[in-house]
Amino acid sequence: MSKYAFLFPGQGAQQVGMGRDLAAAYPTCRRLFAEANDVLGFDLATICFDGPEAELTRSNHAQPGIFVVSAAAYAVLQEERPALQPTALAGLSSGEWAALYAAGAVSFADALRVLEARGRFMQAACEQNAGTMLSVIGLTVDQLRPLAAECGVAIANLNSPAQTVLSGTVDGIAQAEAAAKAAGAKRALRLNVAGAFHSELMASAAELLQAFLTDIEIAAPRVPVISNVTGQPFTSVEEIREKMVQQVTQSVRWVDSIRWMRTAGIDHFIECGPGKVLAGLVKRIDKAATIHNIQDRSSLEAIPEQTM
Repeated sequence: MSKYAFLFPGQGAQQVGMGRDLAAAYPTCRRLFAEANDVLGFDLATICFDGPEAELTRSNHAQPGIFVVSAAAYAVLQEERPALQPTALAGLSSGEWAALYAAGAVSFADALRVLEARGRFMQAACEQNAGTMLSVIGLTVDQLRPLAAECGVAIANLNSPAQTVLSGTVDGIAQAEAAAKAAGAKRALRLNVAGAFHSELMASAAELLQAFLTDIEIAAPRVPVISNVTGQPFTSVEEIREKMVQQVTQSVRWVDSIRWMRTAGIDHFIECGPGKVLAGLVKRIDKAATIHNIQDRSSLEAIPEQTM
């Protein structure tokens, strides 16, 4: 019998129109968007469905928006393919909150509140400390560690064995870009982001998030959730609180997360939410894995009822 993991994308996956098709097709999805509007006090659904893009890309709109689309995709998967139950759950960066929601560790409303606040805190940190990020393809993380240290930038995302994202000041990333190209990188591409996520330039956001989480109820997950910070399942509620704050400034160990799940016998991965970024990363980490994505009705219908 196949084992499944459900994956949830993070900020950067947003796109105008996301969730519209799911909401039109499934009452459950419409209810989730309506609840999100009530919880947040603004029309998140319209921002997701119609934009404008400048509003959707704001961190305090993008993060809860991607979460609601991911939650909607997960909800219809449970309704339409009830035989497909996860052995583990994981999310990239802000998507980790969707994984915790799917595992029953946080409520829908609380996850929304956290992500809206997290987005605001991160946006403020971006405005206080100008920074950016660089995707490097073709160098290993071991090759990049001394380069990053020399340029004063952080290893932000270990996305695949051949793709690592660096994060830091604008000057530091400019130096790292030149150094990576000189070291033989196939590509070194600046990312269109608001700031230096997953670096110490986000320290003020992490501090504010820690205070915010004191009022958020967190329960033990019903299904193992893989931590971005450790690449291993959370072991306690206390660890969730600690690591979800650390995650804002520390590296996302996505390669380790996928490898842990593969070692646990998971062979099918279903990405719930907009885009196919995580599906692509899983394939680069392990070509033998079977990948699916749910972001609209047609992609849901393409998923088999059950795979032996």
